[in-house]
Amino acid sequence: MTDLSRFDGKIAVITGAAQGIGEATARLLAKRGAAGLVLTDRQPEKLEAVARSLREHLTVETVVADLVNTEQLLEIIPAAEARFGRIDVLANIAALTARGGILDTSLEQWDELFAANLRAPFALMQGALRVMERHAIQGTIVNILSVHAYGGAPFLTPYSTSKGALAILTRNVAHSVLRLGIRVNGINLGWTDTPGERAHHGERPQWINEAARELPLGRLIEPDEVARLIAFLASGESGIMTGALLDFDQSVIGTSGSPGLRWK
Repeated sequence: MTDLSRFDGKIAVITGAAQGIGEATARLLAKRGAAGLVLTDRQPEKLEAVARSLREHLTVETVVADLVNTEQLLEIIPAAEARFGRIDVLANIAALTARGGILDTSLEQWDELFAANLRAPFALMQGALRVMERHAIQGTIVNILSVHAYGGAPFLTPYSTSKGALAILTRNVAHSVLRLGIRVNGINLGWTDTPGERAHHGERPQWINEAARELPLGRLIEPDEVARLIAFLASGESGIMTGALLDFDQSVIGTSGSPGLRWK
């Protein structure tokens, strides 16, 4: 019986792969038999460390890129096709989460978040879909969104708005490529314990315990948990599911006191 959770022979492109959810996803897909990975991030040393640790198991290509930089962004998909000749999976994980509300967000910050969180996934999906169509590959795309796409916290105005736009883009693209047999899904992610989130809290290591006490299940989401859901959506386990936006949080959207929308 075929194990639908496997990625044998598949090539995956993963953004934000130097740490956190991206790294966890790379390690999980490698464990599940992926033939090759294209890992991209703006942190070269960390990215290479992850790639080096995986190369004894499979072929790994790295592309150092800041997704806000157009020239670097547009190098990722061509590098993947040049190295492997195909793309089966694209996981858009990297994002900027800078705080900012309606009264204190500059236009420069707004543009930067939209470049990283919306323009970059658009460009990467466009490039990957062209490769998939050219090689008649019924591939999969998974975008990491946020529960803040429903409206969001007051201090996350550009972040929330960019993720809301990405939600619409995810569904629009899913509908657009249905006839190609390509599936596109997204994850509305809640408060997750990542290196990026920890960096926001600087010299306050106790924040993680304080945050956990506020949450119904007593902890934040772990990167490995998100990686498993990404793998589900990217693999045959999710069947014909496409255009789905799955809430992954310990709250019920639309009810009072949703804890996932109260990031500090």
